[in-house]
This record gives sequence, structure tokens and C-alpha cells, in this order.
Amino acid sequence: MRIALLGQAAFAEKALEALVNHGDEIVHVFAPHDPPAGRADPLAAKARAMGLPMSQPRSFKNDAAFEHFKTLDADLAILAFVTLIVPERILYAPRYKSICFHPSLLPRHRGASGMNWAIIQGDVETGVTWFWPDKGIDTGPILIQKRVPIAENDTVGSIYFNTLFPMGIGAMVEAVDLIKSGNAPALVQDESKATYEPPCRDEHAKIDFAKPAREVFNLIRGCDPQPGAFAIVGDKRLRLYEAGFSAGHSDVAPGTIIALDSDGMKVALAGGTILVKRARIDPNPKKAAPAELAAAGEIRLGTKLT
Repeated sequence: MRIALLGQAAFAEKALEALVNHGDEIVHVFAPHDPPAGRADPLAAKARAMGLPMSQPRSFKNDAAFEHFKTLDADLAILAFVTLIVPERILYAPRYKSICFHPSLLPRHRGASGMNWAIIQGDVETGVTWFWPDKGIDTGPILIQKRVPIAENDTVGSIYFNTLFPMGIGAMVEAVDLIKSGNAPALVQDESKATYEPPCRDEHAKIDFAKPAREVFNLIRGCDPQPGAFAIVGDKRLRLYEAGFSAGHSDVAPGTIIALDSDGMKVALAGGTILVKRARIDPNPKKAAPAELAAAGEIRLGTKLT
């Protein structure tokens, strides 16, 4: 099958490898622009290494982009983590149109941060969806979907790299085979079950210790590694990572550091405690063991985070 691949980052790089190994012909790769300094996007680097035709458009909305896409004579376009808006006329140009990856169980958690919100909102399962994109945001008919439980201590990072990433690549190959066979589903999404959340940013990542313990724990997991749930210590932001949870009542005010040693930093919550193994103080990008931050005078036992 003649495939045009649009995407970015490690997921799109792996998608490219999988498609080539599957025996498909990659007629063109659309990758992000190279940064002024530093490494090129993994997809761009892989396409160059494989000697594949590639372009790095800043937009797909203009007539030139559409005319270029038509000349590719692609059977299928695959969108593997695309952040640019791709107009319908490009999506529908290939013989079998286009399919798009989304790391949630659509129609739940449409939007750019589906993995974050699934954990933040306490979902017991998540998964991956390959769907037929249209002009909406993650609204097109579903082609294939895979489910997986969300474990107690899963973070966005752990569930993506350990599970959703490889599951998404495997489901893509399966989807291509379904399209080749002429048996590819196109199941209309149930709008009564649809949710949409905005990109998960700092405005959503501030910890409110007045909330129930489980909600605080889910927020920390759902913002790990990005953007990093944070509390205030002094006049600085303290971002928390790699947290574990224990239920139980405590007479200590929520947000208080009640233990600080080589095991991590234990913080009292409303109905439990969390044990944080890594943290960092903005603007320092380096994560450290809480004991290191304590040795540097940044945090101390008994401090109440706000």
C-alpha cells in the first residue's frame, strides 16, 4: 500500500519503521521543522536515514500543500501524533482517505491530553484508538480500538511508554491490514459519551490539598512527567513525581510533610498520604530525591505545602 505518513516524535518514527517492515511503500513523510539548534525530530531524522522523500511544512491549509499531496497518489495517509491542522481536502485525498492515532478510548477524552485526563479523572481503563479523521477534533468514525487497565501507580509516562505506545503501533499495522482486506470498520462515535478536555497545562496542575486524597494522587500521576503537578513552598513551585498512595486518616493538616528521608517525602492528605520519590524546584529542570532538596535547604520536615 502507498502510504503518506504525517507525524512527529518517537511514536511516528516507530510507525515509519513498522510500516516499512510491514512491506508498505512510504511515498512521503511529513515531519516537523528542524529546530534552530539541537536534534531534529526523530521522524525527520529517520526519514533522512532511510532516504525517503520528506517535507516539513509549517501548514497544510494552503493550496500548494493540497496540490503537493494530490501528486503523491497515496492509497492512505496515516497521522501519527500530528499537531498541525490537516484540512479535510487533504484527509480525503488518498484512495482510502486517512487514519489518525489517539491515545484514549474515544469518544472519551478528546483533545491533546487524553492520557493526562484519563488518570486525573480516575478512569479505571484507557487505551488507543485509530479513527477516520474529519473536520472535528477527534470526532471521526472509529476503525480500531484497544483497551488496557490503568494500574494504581501508573503515570502518563509509564502507561504511554510501557503500554499505549507499543499497543498503538501494533494496532496501526492491524488497521492497515483491515483496510487492505476491505473490511475496515467505521463506527460512528457515540456523542452522548463524548468528553473533551483542554491541553493539560500549569493552570490545571496546581495541587489543592483541600481535595480528597485520591484526587490529589490522581492529579500528580496525571501530570507526571508533564506538566508536573506542583505545590507552593515559600515562594517557589515544588513539582512532584513518582508518587505512591496510602489511604488512612491523619490528624495532620493536609499538605504537611510528615516524613523526609531516603525513601522519599511523605505528605499528609485529606484521607491518606503520598510518598513522593522525585521532585524539583522551578525553574531548575532537574528532578531530585526529596532528601537532596532537604539537604539544599529547599524543603524540610514539618513544612506545609500550599
